[in-house]
Amino acid sequence: MASSVAASGLARAAALAPQFKGQELRNSGSVARTFQVKPSVARTTCSAERNVQQFVKKVAEAGKVAGVAAATSLLLAQGALAEPPKLTFDELNSRTYNEIKGTGIANQCPIIAGGEDGFKVKAGKYQLKKLCLEPTSFTVKAESQFKDKKEDFQKTKLMTRLTYTLDEIEGPLEVGIDGSLKFEEKDGIDYAAVTVQLPGGERVPFLFTIKELNATGNANAFGGPFLVPSYRGSSFLDPKGRGGSTGYDNAVALPAGGAGDEEELGKENTKNTEALRGNITFSVAKTNPESQELAGVFESIQPSDTDLGSKAPKDVKITGIWYAQYE
Repeated sequence: MASSVAASGLARAAALAPQFKGQELRNSGSVARTFQVKPSVARTTCSAERNVQQFVKKVAEAGKVAGVAAATSLLLAQGALAEPPKLTFDELNSRTYNEIKGTGIANQCPIIAGGEDGFKVKAGKYQLKKLCLEPTSFTVKAESQFKDKKEDFQKTKLMTRLTYTLDEIEGPLEVGIDGSLKFEEKDGIDYAAVTVQLPGGERVPFLFTIKELNATGNANAFGGPFLVPSYRGSSFLDPKGRGGSTGYDNAVALPAGGAGDEEELGKENTKNTEALRGNITFSVAKTNPESQELAGVFESIQPSDTDLGSKAPKDVKITGIWYAQYE
């Protein structure tokens, strides 16, 4: 676009140049006779030519600047769309705040450099730490837009920022002689609020979490149930001032029970912050015995938000990669 603007400006300047070349002031003869001076044709001609040359030069320079600006904007746009590189734990810790800010790296889990495929940890009791879960896919079980298809997990569009990764999770890990695994989640950044949008436009908020996880199994598949707290806390108040632990128990305009409070209306009127349950399965793909690192993939199925009990939750399937250290 910038090159076309510059070209059109140059063409216009070239078309105007012959009109100014050799042109005198219209009333130069009468003015000269009145004041008895000779007209300065050469001075006027040089001045007009100089103005045209300066105009052509400015247009060319403007075109160059606009072209550079357009190219720079294109490079910046391509850089913004580029996926940030995967880093190891040491590489990630060596980055400064300014090197990570705005790149999306903070939302990624580290990777293992080297190591061995599979699970290579001796039997014993360990402390699992730095457990990080990075989702790569969110699907929601909902009715299909096509009549012939049944209810199934549908692809979604992420509506929140890149702040959905869980990190710094820790807890005891027990490895049996037979290769069995047992892990219990104790602490860490173990929840993140996420909102996705279905193809039909419906938005589904949920709390991605593995709170109070109690996982058992082997390296190929170990997992178990976990707690899914209410998306909104008990102290949240709706527009009518109703809440779980604060505010009104029910709307003032509606009776608290009785003939006027029907079942459908009761779900909306009486807030429920009861926690639900989800289930997750881990699989170990790589181990580095020297640095004591583990990595693999996971799949979690958990309920979505219930709007404090007023609607039925949807099943949300989350798949991704995970990373952890043991000692």
